[in-house]
Amino acid sequence: QVQLVESGGGLVQPGGSLRLSCVVSGSTFSPYITGWYRQTPGAQREYVATVDRFGSTSYKDFVKGRFTISRGDARTVYLQMNSLNPEDTAVYYCNRPNALLPWGQGTQVTVSS
Repeated sequence: QVQLVESGGGLVQPGGSLRLSCVVSGSTFSPYITGWYRQTPGAQREYVATVDRFGSTSYKDFVKGRFTISRGDARTVYLQMNSLNPEDTAVYYCNRPNALLPWGQGTQVTVSS
């Protein structure tokens, strides 16, 4: 059974950092493009960042310079988030944009003082 499991979220003060992890079981992220997405209540899920099998990355403008996506092994992807602000509060998900897997539960990130 294919499953995505995101972790690493939590409550952090503005300006703080978090590192999110995503592990896939029953499948692999290699050689697919893999991405992080986020969703706030009442809004559509939006793309945040992607990384391809060569390590090339792409970011949405609102996270450029603050977030870094990276691959671990073939089943793991990370999102390092720095300089967090309240607008980054959301549930964060990972997936393969060109070969979607069933969405995981996501991990909640809350940025608040």
